[in-house]
Amino acid sequence: MKQPVLPDLLRPGLRLVFCGSAPGAVSAARGAYYAHPGNRFWRVLHEAGLTPRRLSPHEYPLLLGLGIGLTDMAKHASGNDADLPPDAYDPEGFRQRILAVEPAAVAFTAKAPAAAFLGRRTGALPYGRVEGLLGFPAIWVMPSTSGQASRFWDDRPWHALGAWFRGAAPG
Repeated sequence: MKQPVLPDLLRPGLRLVFCGSAPGAVSAARGAYYAHPGNRFWRVLHEAGLTPRRLSPHEYPLLLGLGIGLTDMAKHASGNDADLPPDAYDPEGFRQRILAVEPAAVAFTAKAPAAAFLGRRTGALPYGRVEGLLGFPAIWVMPSTSGQASRFWDDRPWHALGAWFRGAAPG
């Protein structure tokens, strides 16, 4: 069986699991999630109150201790979304991985993996909490933290997610 580009960071009892499209080239090369220097992921996690300090990409395993997991929709491919093979996304494999660990919520770190999983067009998805699937954890769709998605950047959904995570917001 083909090895994933990055290992899942999953276990039962998590409060939140982030799901990206696929590791970018820098993340794949460094063996760490969201490792490109221009990626906002680690900064916004801290700013939104999801982590007590700004973690560096190689510290990603520390997220488990905070009740946070990581995975990708494409486990066996890396690169920009536009460069991924047509069959790179595995929505059913993602669903099985999430149902096996039963987190309270899943947050997609971009619209593309959320759209692939939910079977919706990216333009039809709002940012923030969205209607999900019966029997599946709560679903959030976040603006991409990639530097290539700067024109879409809005940290407000990230702060709303942080408030929910800390128990300061319903949901």
